Amino acid sequence: MDADRSFRYALIAPPRCGKWFADWLALRRADNGIVAHALVDGWEADLTHALHSHQAAPFDAVLMLVSRDSVAWARGVLGAIAGCRGTPVIAVTRGLRTDSIRSLLQLGVRDFVSNDCSGEELKLRLWRLRHLVRPSSEPDGAVRRHPLLCRLIGSSPAFVAQIERIPVIAACDAGVLILGETGTGKELCARAIHELSARASAPWVPVNCGALPVELIENELFGHARGAFTSANEAHAGLIGEADGGTLFLDEVDSLPPAAQGKLLRFLQEKEFRLVGDARPRRASVRVVAATNGDPAAQIEQGRLRLDLYHRLNVLSLRLPPLRERLEDLMPLTDHFLLRFAAEFGRPVYGLTRAALARLAAYRWPGNLRELEHAIERAVLFCRGEFIDAADLELSDAADAPSAPQTFQAAKRRVVDAFERSYIEHLLLVCGGNITHAAEAAGKNRRAFWQLVRKHGVDAGRYRVSG
Repeated sequence: MDADRSFRYALIAPPRCGKWFADWLALRRADNGIVAHALVDGWEADLTHALHSHQAAPFDAVLMLVSRDSVAWARGVLGAIAGCRGTPVIAVTRGLRTDSIRSLLQLGVRDFVSNDCSGEELKLRLWRLRHLVRPSSEPDGAVRRHPLLCRLIGSSPAFVAQIERIPVIAACDAGVLILGETGTGKELCARAIHELSARASAPWVPVNCGALPVELIENELFGHARGAFTSANEAHAGLIGEADGGTLFLDEVDSLPPAAQGKLLRFLQEKEFRLVGDARPRRASVRVVAATNGDPAAQIEQGRLRLDLYHRLNVLSLRLPPLRERLEDLMPLTDHFLLRFAAEFGRPVYGLTRAALARLAAYRWPGNLRELEHAIERAVLFCRGEFIDAADLELSDAADAPSAPQTFQAAKRRVVDAFERSYIEHLLLVCGGNITHAAEAAGKNRRAFWQLVRKHGVDAGRYRVSG
């Protein structure tokens, strides 16, 4: 063995695993030559950050503690870190049945050990993986994402093309306008721009302009001086003052009345503003990121958005696609929400039935990611079994209808095709592009699965990693 080199692993465990995690960690940290990087709460962002931040000395493995009650959690972990396949995963099992262990191996687990294994056995397994598994490279054409962007889940070309712009946008201080339907993740993208910018340590101030009372908008934005009106016993800084040095996110910016938009425009141009009731101009260094749910051209024509403000904000822009245009991301997003809410509610929910998956693929998702999140949250909370069924999703039938009438066969073909493509891409993602493993997980022979891949024009190489 490599006696001169210590083993480094990331240890992750399901939420609320309590004493088991503490005892296992304490014992393994006492073993010479093994260095643990322990993660429990917030494992998803922290682990991905850790895996991307140790390229010079990568972890030898990710050790994942899995009990009989946390198999669904483990499946979610494997899906979430699928892009970090250069680091193999070892399952540390307690009370798992053979079929559960087999399913984890099919989803990409490289090896498994029992909970009571010795330190020497663990080091032997790590040594074996170190020599058998070569660090993987990124798939052809893939772009490594910054760890702070890992909360933005999706691999569809339309979505990735926008997300790849965020680091470039964050590196400058120009105006930003984020376009997209409600629930597409505009605030999450705005927050990522802030966190990747030089202003990350300064205030982040989000505000929904549509929720501001019309008569108080100017006061809320710019603040007021002491004595500006009867009840103004003290000066109030306002949102711009609060965001000084940082980022102000204005959602639904078209909801601001024209007068307020004019004063906002002056602030963007001059970096000066006046408190209500104060003639003295003040200065503030604030980056404004704005967002709107509608079409700016229509809003300008209707007089809801000033043309000059639009041009000032639209120096840089993001246009987030609706969920119905990125259905290949439906399964990873569903798995993410299922894992999150099953852990949060302490519910033994392990997945979705085929009927539920078909229902998700057929739905039009007018509320986009937010609607999907709420649908999975409800289903996890109220479903009576271990798997979510179609009836548990409580989706509106009205949103299923396509924009134009279709025959039964055409509608059926559309739903089946969408489900098949989403299902295939999900399996290829969690199996690292390995056709054989994906076919086994699907319960199909390799030839039949490969025919489905070709039928839908899925590029298996996009998900493949070496190792």
